[in-house]
Amino acid sequence: MSASDENYVSGDDFVIEFMRYEFRFGAQDFEERVTAAAVKLGLVASNDLDEQETADLVELAWQGRIATPRSSLGRYLVRHWERIGVLDGESLVYWLRKLVFRSAYLDHRVKGGSLEVSWDEDTGDFGYAEPRGGRALLELAPTPSWHAVQFRD
Repeated sequence: MSASDENYVSGDDFVIEFMRYEFRFGAQDFEERVTAAAVKLGLVASNDLDEQETADLVELAWQGRIATPRSSLGRYLVRHWERIGVLDGESLVYWLRKLVFRSAYLDHRVKGGSLEVSWDEDTGDFGYAEPRGGRALLELAPTPSWHAVQFRD
């Protein structure tokens, strides 16, 4: 796979470069990935967010901050940023972005035949394996938790 083949593209609304990769996201794809990342981190309880809450999360992941909150979620994040922005030495913005990249990278590798995906009943999550055996180390990396400061509407 060449570097250009490794670049993920679903649209041109958000273009993000990471190491030698360039990821181009359509708005809906990026919104869904950011929301899924926020759920995985425990920042929000579910992906059942309204348009304004999603827009606030997208702005946070894209710009690294929320300039003018549109929702109660956005106002909560801005108001409690000192407590939420970095938790146990981990940056919320960094982890939102990392999980967006990770999901796009894994999906791209599945689409290209470099990984196979399966549902793991025990964890209630997807698992990734190389077609010739083995597991993808990328998905094994642990993620920090924001459950202690989770937004509750």
